[in-house]
Amino acid sequence: MTLTPVRIFPATEADVPVILEMIRGLAEYEKLEHLVVATEDKLRATLFGERPAAEVLLAWTETECAGIALFFSSYSTFLAQPGIFLEDLYVKPHLRGAGTGTALLARLAQLAVDRGCGRLEWDVLDWNAPSIGFYKALGATAMDEWTRYRMTGEALTQLAARRAG
Repeated sequence: MTLTPVRIFPATEADVPVILEMIRGLAEYEKLEHLVVATEDKLRATLFGERPAAEVLLAWTETECAGIALFFSSYSTFLAQPGIFLEDLYVKPHLRGAGTGTALLARLAQLAVDRGCGRLEWDVLDWNAPSIGFYKALGATAMDEWTRYRMTGEALTQLAARRAG
């Protein structure tokens, strides 16, 4: 595929419908649509409210939003430096292979460097061979010795209700 020129901009509150469209596209690709409970109102509150939880970069062609990178700050105690965790990277299927994903990651890497970050990290599903190949080609390395744990729903609520001692 020919490289498609894209412009990358930080998302604004007006972009919330596009952000939700891209989240749904990613969920469909990952076969996880049933887990998406995000709404425009929730995204508006959590991304552009009083305490924004994450930032969003949008990649645009001349005619459409081609991709998204949603990320937030992290911290490495070993490095004593901030980092960036890429929560979602998504490029529309018909625009893949044209440089949009690379452009989004390059912009995110530049933000990490500009902000004095020691790391740019993300997760990838183990079955997602095209993405794994893409990331490796860019020089990323898998952290195979680490296992991510997650707590949600009732387990999270029960743990929050526990009292020390």
